[in-house]
Amino acid sequence: MSKLELQQILQTSARQKVLSIEKLTKTFDGKTNAVDGISFDVFEGEIFGFLGPNGAGKSTTINMLTTILRPTSGDATICGYDLIKNQSAVRRSIGVVPQESTADEDLTGVENVMLCADFYGIPRKISKERALELLELVELSKDAKRKVSTYSGGMKRRLELASGLINRPKLLFLDEPTLGLDVQTRAAVWEYIRRLKEEFHMTLFMTTHYLDEADNLCDRIALIDLGKILKVGSPTELKESLGGDIIEVEVQDGSTDLSPVISRIPHVIDVRKIDSDYRIKTEFGEQTAPDVMEALRLAGGKVTRISIAKPSLDQVYLEYTGRSIREEHVDTSTRMPRRGGMFMGRRR
Repeated sequence: MSKLELQQILQTSARQKVLSIEKLTKTFDGKTNAVDGISFDVFEGEIFGFLGPNGAGKSTTINMLTTILRPTSGDATICGYDLIKNQSAVRRSIGVVPQESTADEDLTGVENVMLCADFYGIPRKISKERALELLELVELSKDAKRKVSTYSGGMKRRLELASGLINRPKLLFLDEPTLGLDVQTRAAVWEYIRRLKEEFHMTLFMTTHYLDEADNLCDRIALIDLGKILKVGSPTELKESLGGDIIEVEVQDGSTDLSPVISRIPHVIDVRKIDSDYRIKTEFGEQTAPDVMEALRLAGGKVTRISIAKPSLDQVYLEYTGRSIREEHVDTSTRMPRRGGMFMGRRR
């Protein structure tokens, strides 16, 4: 064990667990495991990311942890409370920002935040002041008395963030917090998330399928696919786990598998063929790339593209699943609204 690994273990053991999950499972129809025996911890003051493609089990996990879905099996403790035995205490301890908007568009921004406060039993004289403070935090104070029907998508997302903070939660769940937002609005939401951690020392649990979002925001990331946790670590640890550099080569007419040719080249650690592309792990990228091109030329392969890079999160995900995370479009038109369900999760 290296000195760095020992320091990380000591630092982790000294922190308080806000969320602890052991073999959590959700089975639908008695046979389909949407979440399959996952175990991990989330520590106080960190941004913990759940990274995976659509359908990986991210939202199902959040729905269980926010008491909307009952787990099929397994255990979870949130802020010291058992997820099943102490649901009311769990709900008081958490905030939730769901994927889709739960705001009432016939109400104003401040009225929506105060409505969420009502579900927590917060007195109106307190909730109004707190709602205005939160709307100022997310830069909506000038629009507080406008109907939400006049808000842009980015404004509605910020309103959801304010609503999720109304009970001053110890743990805030963010389910795909920037899904469908433009680049500028995404950057703004990122800044609010950073402020919650740095200024308010809040613990955040965030699901995402955006690689840059996980890389830029999260202290630690759990890679999830098909309901299973594949690997947990910081973005740097995950990328360094691959070792060396990554060479990606595209070969014209890639019907013939030239992996055996590439694998014999010195310093090549691993080769994977994906369609007409080759993903090559090597100890020394710049030294190995010319050898790869020459070996492919001699084998009759015509290189049409080659690149060298340090490992990325997408390449880490590819390493553990055999495929890349695709920035898939989510069709929200087929999703049933969950307003009642989310408010139930916010209720005392």
